[in-house]
Amino acid sequence: MGEAAGERKRGRPTEAERALRHDRILDEALALFASRGYGAVTIDELALSAQVTKRTIYAYFGDKAGVFTAVIERFRAQAGVVSGAGVLETATRIVEVLFSDSAVAMHRLMIAEAQQFPELAASFYDSGPRSYVALLGASLGEPDPEPPAERDSLAEALFGLLLGEPHRRRLLGLAGAPTPEMSRIHAERALALLGIGA
Repeated sequence: MGEAAGERKRGRPTEAERALRHDRILDEALALFASRGYGAVTIDELALSAQVTKRTIYAYFGDKAGVFTAVIERFRAQAGVVSGAGVLETATRIVEVLFSDSAVAMHRLMIAEAQQFPELAASFYDSGPRSYVALLGASLGEPDPEPPAERDSLAEALFGLLLGEPHRRRLLGLAGAPTPEMSRIHAERALALLGIGA
């Protein structure tokens, strides 16, 4: 199968073309996984949907599990803020990303398929929740006077408060995605409960 009509056929793709192709594959993978489930989606379907060859997908991601992990890691990249951002900015961004329709769809998918794909569930946890806790820990600043273990515990508690019942309601379809202002208010309340200054 050839690449999408209109794409360059000569030589190696430019870095910009590679980035666009990479994002297109992840966009299509997200849509397919969310609508059909991880197990039901094949690399052939993904290649057809993204208008790339299977070889391109394997070259970029290794296999279907690699594609799934890359989708999850892209959420983390979207939640990442500029270096040196404060904890409020980081917490707000995490709420905005993880309460989005796309992130909620992937979370639901992973809950539904975790028992059948335990390695994927472990990868989801490492690339998702564990990495967000690390982002929050870094945004809390240097551990002094707190020992690093206490800072890590504080970051984990903050992550729990940022999701908690509001996120459970999102997962169950009982609430919509928050606006940026609502996300900031939610983050401020979580920080206040833990006595963390923004």
